[in-house]
Amino acid sequence: MASKARNPFKGLTRRITRSKAVHATIAFVVRGLIVGVRSLGEERAGKVASSVARFIGRFVPETKLARANLAAAFPEKSEAEREAIVQGVWSNLGCTVVEYVFLDKLVDIDPERLGEGRIDVVGVEHFLAMRDDGKPGIIFSAHLANWEILAVVAARFGLPVVSLFRAPSNNVIAEDLLQQREQMMGKLVASGRGATFEVGAALDRGEHLGILTDQHHRRGPQVPFFGRPIYANPLVARLARHYDCPVHGARTIRLPDGRFRVELTPPIEMPRDEEGLIDVDAGTAKVMATVEGWVREHPEQWLWLHNRWR
Repeated sequence: MASKARNPFKGLTRRITRSKAVHATIAFVVRGLIVGVRSLGEERAGKVASSVARFIGRFVPETKLARANLAAAFPEKSEAEREAIVQGVWSNLGCTVVEYVFLDKLVDIDPERLGEGRIDVVGVEHFLAMRDDGKPGIIFSAHLANWEILAVVAARFGLPVVSLFRAPSNNVIAEDLLQQREQMMGKLVASGRGATFEVGAALDRGEHLGILTDQHHRRGPQVPFFGRPIYANPLVARLARHYDCPVHGARTIRLPDGRFRVELTPPIEMPRDEEGLIDVDAGTAKVMATVEGWVREHPEQWLWLHNRWR
C-alpha cells in the first residue's frame, strides 16, 4: 500500500508562522491599522468597515454556511429575507471590529446620569443587586451585536466580572488586547487549561463570572437549538450547581444611530433534579433556549457564520 506523501514545507511553515519575528511583524501591522481606524473617526470608520465586511462576505465560505443555517432555522422566511439577514450579519461584524478601537469612548454610560449617553440599560437593579449581595454569580451571554460592551457596562456599575475569552494565537496581539480590555472590563481569563481553576477561585471569593455560551462544545450535552440538536457548553449549569448561585442572562442590542441597549435578566430559575440540585443538562437547555429567543428577535445581529450545528 502506498504511503501518504508528506508535505516537506508543512513543518517549516508552522515554525515560521509561530516565530517571534512573524508575531511581532503582524502586531506592528495591526497596531498601524488601529491608528488608521482612529484617524478616520468612529462614524466614518464604522461605515467603511460595514461596507468592506459585506464585500468580503461575498467570497468566503462562511457565507454559504450562514445561508444554510438560516434556511434550517427560519424555513418560513423567504430567500430575500434570509439574504438580508446575512448582509446584516456581515455589517454588524464589520462595525463590531471597528468599535473595539473606540470601546473606551463608545461606552459613555454614567450610572448617576442614565439615559444621557449612547447606551440604554435595562435591568439596572439586577446589576446593583449582584454587586451588593456578597455572593458569587454567573452572567451568560452570546455573540450578539457588540458583545464586548456588556463587561464594560458591568464595570461602570461597580460590578467587575471575571470573563472567559479566547486569546489570539499571536502572543503580542493577545498581550495588547489583554492590557487594553482589563483596564475597562476587569479580570480576563484565557480559555483553555487552567481556566476552570481560575474561575472556581474567583467564585470562591464571591466574584462574578461572565461567559459567552453560544458556540459549539464537543463535550457538552445535546440540547435543542432552533429545532436541531447541538452540543452546548454546560459550564454555566455546572458552576451554578456547584455554587448554588444566581444565574443571569445578558445581551447587547444594536440600535439605530450608533446606540445600544444592554439588558440584564432577573435571576433565571434553573431546573433542579430530585436531590434539589441544579440539573446540568436541563439547565444547559434552558440557557440555550434563552439565547435562541434573543437570536430570533434580532437574527441579523448574531454570528450565523459559526458552524453551530455539527
